[in-house]
Amino acid sequence: MTDQLRPHVKPQEPWRQRLVRTLLYGRDVDRTAKARARIGLAIIAFAAVYAVIGGRLVMFAAGSDGPSARRSAQQDAIATARPDIVDRNGAVLATDVKTPSLFAEPRRLIDKDEAIELLTATLPDLDTNEVRERMMSRKGFVWLKREMTPKQQQDIHRLGLPGVGFLRENKRVYPTGNEVAHLIGLVNIDNQGIAGMEKWLDNQGLADLHRAGFATDRLQKPVELSVDLRVEHALRDELLKAKEKFKTKAASGLVVNVRTGEIIAMVSLPDFDPNNPKEAHDPDRINRLTTGVYEMGSTFKAFTLAMALDTGKYDLNSLWDARGPLHYGKFAIHDDEPKGRFLNMKEVFYFSSNVGAARIALTQGVEGHKAFLRKMGQFDRLRTELPESASPILPKRWAELNTVTIAFGHGMAVAPLQGVMGVSALVNGGLLIPPTFMKRTEAEAMAIAKRVIKPETSEKMRYLMRLNAEVGTARKADVKGYYIGGKTGTAEKVINGRYAKKKVLTLFTAVIPADKPKYQLLIMLDEPQPLKETYGFITSGWNAVPTAGNVISRIGPLLGIEPRFDLPPSDRQILAASRLTQ
Repeated sequence: MTDQLRPHVKPQEPWRQRLVRTLLYGRDVDRTAKARARIGLAIIAFAAVYAVIGGRLVMFAAGSDGPSARRSAQQDAIATARPDIVDRNGAVLATDVKTPSLFAEPRRLIDKDEAIELLTATLPDLDTNEVRERMMSRKGFVWLKREMTPKQQQDIHRLGLPGVGFLRENKRVYPTGNEVAHLIGLVNIDNQGIAGMEKWLDNQGLADLHRAGFATDRLQKPVELSVDLRVEHALRDELLKAKEKFKTKAASGLVVNVRTGEIIAMVSLPDFDPNNPKEAHDPDRINRLTTGVYEMGSTFKAFTLAMALDTGKYDLNSLWDARGPLHYGKFAIHDDEPKGRFLNMKEVFYFSSNVGAARIALTQGVEGHKAFLRKMGQFDRLRTELPESASPILPKRWAELNTVTIAFGHGMAVAPLQGVMGVSALVNGGLLIPPTFMKRTEAEAMAIAKRVIKPETSEKMRYLMRLNAEVGTARKADVKGYYIGGKTGTAEKVINGRYAKKKVLTLFTAVIPADKPKYQLLIMLDEPQPLKETYGFITSGWNAVPTAGNVISRIGPLLGIEPRFDLPPSDRQILAASRLTQ
């Protein structure tokens, strides 16, 4: 048989190869198809690996300055955006601006020592040890310098350091500087309010919005305050002049709308620039109008007389024995300018008689006196939008002697704003209205007002205040055309537990105009010095009163008070108009 006719016989496969093939591929498997599948699987695996590597490279590239990679760190810059604060006319008092801040990512730094050397050389104000400590940490993000200048940012850019970059943050700026410092307050490096209206904003929910990430730049409406920047400037300017002229330790002033409780201006000197927060730490730069408490001197006599008149048992012609000092135990109460005779209610007020005021208070008794002052809001800590406030200092045991001295403003200390609130109630018709730094209408004020004295008592108090400007201690503040009224006060300061006659706090509270008051002005000078032109006197009539006159002449037109000339005396303009016969 030839080879062509012999059947083809497949060579026998060795048993070892047959075993390996069976274990690897199984029986009856197409090895070509299996190879193609394995090649495809390898291609997919390599593609996936290269995709992951490429993605990581893209993330690193975008992460150096991109806003999404460091969301937790950048969230602080976004969340601490704050609304503008404006005065009642829309003038900006506080706003945000964008500033660059320098950060580092220690894990990405190639040569940390070189980076530290270059950065501290470029920014000499950086502390080398502090920078090194932060750079050597295992954190993914650290701040190096907050709130840089554009030039500093440019200098750092030129270094070309990997792992070092910038975030744009919100920085709070105060265009008016010192003008409204105590009112506005200030923020910390993270743009969080720490004093004044800035802190109040955070307490009203702004801090919660920050944490939730909703308080972004342009989603917030400006906050409108009651303050008028024009009036604030005029008041501060005159207080600066008075502080220099009378060489005082401090000078303060308030302007408030007696019909709404709105605070139109508030100045306490020395003040600070909120753009330079370090100044605010000076303990002498406190807000003396809300955080300080003082014996208010003879301005408290207004409360004493109103208390007696409101009972209906006494009128403006009631007589009080002021022939000599009032002796109480081992103490003797004197008048600065004794008249040696009986004084009627009007004379007690415009002669500012300590003896007369003490006798008036004694007729009401200790409990009656306490009840009236409590009703006038002088017993409790005054709460306003400003977080900074102080509680009154009251006698631990209130006896008759306390009533005698408190009747003329000694022995009890209150925050000046608290005293202003009470005096406003004496002249606005008898309504106690809580003061506010926010805009408020008269209707809104009436909704929260509390009647504390009768309308006719308020009419008599307006008359007494105007009479004091005509013939009493307030004559030097009687600016023609504005028909002011007011009450002076001079309180001896307590030094080492004793009253010091040559160290006094002088006050003057004025109402404008006296017949239909709309505004009240308080001037307070701490330790004014005697001058040749004051004939050596340091009482209120020689310093606080003329300062108030200067302020009124400047703020009257700003407040829209139209001058009225040739008005009749107070007995005809006020008393006759109200048909009071006393």
